[in-house]
Amino acid sequence: MKVNNKIKTIAVAALAVLGMSSCNDFLTIYPTDKTIGQEFWKTKDDVERMATGAYANMLSSGIQRRAIIWGAYRSDELVKNKLYDNTDLDNISAVNMLPINGYNSWGDFYSVINRCNIVLNHAKDVMEIDPEFTQGDYTTVRAQMLALRSLCYFYLVRTFRDVPYTTKSYESDDMTEMLPQTNPDSVLQCCIADLEESEKYILKTGAYGNGSWKNKGYFTRDAVNALMADIYLWRASMTHNAADYQKCVEYCDKVISAKDQYYREYHNMGASGDKSDIYHLTSGSMAGLLLFGYTDGNAQESILEWQYDGTSNWNWGIENLYYMTGDKANDHKTYSEVQASSIFNMYDENANTDNSNKVYHSKNDYRFWNNCYEVGSEEASALYIRKMIGSHSGTISVLSTAGADRTTTRSFSDFRQNWIVYRLTDVMLMKAEALVQLASSDEDANLTKAFNLVQVVNKRSMSTTATDTLKVSDFKTVADMEKLVLAERERELCFEGKRWFDLVRYCYRHMEGVDIKKKMAESTSWPSLYSPMLKLVTRKYESGGDAVSYKMKSEPFLYFPIQRSEIKVNKLLVQNPVYFDKETTSKN
Repeated sequence: MKVNNKIKTIAVAALAVLGMSSCNDFLTIYPTDKTIGQEFWKTKDDVERMATGAYANMLSSGIQRRAIIWGAYRSDELVKNKLYDNTDLDNISAVNMLPINGYNSWGDFYSVINRCNIVLNHAKDVMEIDPEFTQGDYTTVRAQMLALRSLCYFYLVRTFRDVPYTTKSYESDDMTEMLPQTNPDSVLQCCIADLEESEKYILKTGAYGNGSWKNKGYFTRDAVNALMADIYLWRASMTHNAADYQKCVEYCDKVISAKDQYYREYHNMGASGDKSDIYHLTSGSMAGLLLFGYTDGNAQESILEWQYDGTSNWNWGIENLYYMTGDKANDHKTYSEVQASSIFNMYDENANTDNSNKVYHSKNDYRFWNNCYEVGSEEASALYIRKMIGSHSGTISVLSTAGADRTTTRSFSDFRQNWIVYRLTDVMLMKAEALVQLASSDEDANLTKAFNLVQVVNKRSMSTTATDTLKVSDFKTVADMEKLVLAERERELCFEGKRWFDLVRYCYRHMEGVDIKKKMAESTSWPSLYSPMLKLVTRKYESGGDAVSYKMKSEPFLYFPIQRSEIKVNKLLVQNPVYFDKETTSKN
């Protein structure tokens, strides 16, 4: 369904109030327009405009680019296009993580956090002024802002580990405060507490009316529960805590159950409907088109996605990174900034093991043919990405002998591709990952449950006549199942900003001595990284992979350094201890 004009008007008005200038320094993230002061907060509409403005800020190119670079580029999925000249990406690829790298900037995320804090600190008072702004309206807005703020902090923890945490809003130039970093345990616990409150009051999916973009464009209860599952899974991986894995399973079940119930109600299945299918996944021949094709987005499987309409906003981040680099003011190039690595160029029946450099295990997988252009050649060292980019609606058949040719007919000037934050198969595979870790032995029933989840996700993308679908007998151990889940997540969620975070969780599960209650700078030695994880990361390199693996010795190398400008402004910040605050190198 097309994003209606209401959000366009509200978002533009809100951003005009807030100001759209980008600031590097955390201490200057506040908006400087005095109209957001106490005299502004008079009506229900004022609150809604400010809350929508916080969402609109998530559409910025800075946020979108970092969702990809932070969440995927450091993994085995992506390589820099050789036609594109960019020192920042070159240095990230070489693990030459300099404090001056532009992608170290966290300002865009703290800007959204500050906007959430502004709403949270002012909205309650409006109830006393405007009778149309009810207690129910307030708790709904509060739940939205708590959830959005938690998502931003979760991105920051996964990217920098130790980050400043505040619930205070900065609303004028003279409101400055130096904040030190907080350890990840404290930040994640604050997020969990906020999300527990949010879950109580936030609207269910469908509450905005059947077919409304708000059911996917705003946080709903399903989105809150998906984020909770993700946070518990991350923390469990760091601490090896079974209770957190169990919490992940429980929150995944909430999402799956709610999606099932909504589907049955929407499709009038009633009590007599098919009880065997609780997921209702779209078939593989159509899934990619409905989720990522050149459509209006908001597919049935989606849980939360940022809304772009191609008129008042467009997805510069995806467009430049995955499609063509450039902007409207200048001649854009016909090449993207990054490409899929060679691990996507062919399939390999051993793809679910340690003995493969490929993602797909079968040519009968629709995702193999449709996620990248020109697949099917072992010689291809990099491929252009088709997922979210394809300029036509056709699905490439698994009976093909060559992948789709890349075209550039999709309009550059109104690129409207939504960005999916969470979707159902992501949640299903999070649950599978947690179940594997809850298995106490190779005979544990949790392994079968995990396999069944992976099988549902995998089989929907396979040809209906395929005979090489996954077989449970091939995955007999906890280790086998852990690798299978990791592999399936890459097949299903590639290029969606997930893979690096998946690999970091995998690494943490096999590390000892991690203390999430301590900041990295409080130690002088850190746990070593898991070598099989490094082997996966470096399989994308044509050369230099050994050097990259050698550099990544310990836990701090999993994270970005803090940008130098932040350190200069805020003297309480302490740099990631394995990085010199110089322009040359990192500690080895």
